[in-house]
Amino acid sequence: MTEYTRKEILDEAKHLASMLASTPEIDRFKQVEAKINENQKVQHLVTRIKALQKQAVNLQAYGKKEALNKVEIEIDRVQSEIDAIPVVQEFKETQIVVNDILQLVTGTIAREVTTNVIESTGGDVLAGETGSKRKSTPSCDH
Repeated sequence: MTEYTRKEILDEAKHLASMLASTPEIDRFKQVEAKINENQKVQHLVTRIKALQKQAVNLQAYGKKEALNKVEIEIDRVQSEIDAIPVVQEFKETQIVVNDILQLVTGTIAREVTTNVIESTGGDVLAGETGSKRKSTPSCDH
């Protein structure tokens, strides 16, 4: 079996990341993100939410519960307004697709490494046990 250095593995990971960044899904994500950054209404509302969040932190620090509740209601209202904008909905959808791809890649790597370890030790993939676990039986010689 070929052995690889940590650097070689990280280089391959960077290559994989570059490949992923060149997929149609990532391209779409970048396009939609650019639209959001150019959308003045979205930017204004995001700025408004950030200001309200700072205000909420201050009100919480000073124990102003009633004022804090009003600010939190306004944050929710502005957030709902942002969420209703079609480009924001599209952005969230593209985020989900990109996250799904990353989860798929991460899960595949984890499964393949585990399977490889089990198989290389003569273990049982279906049982999820390495060969070292199957060979070592608990001793009762106390």
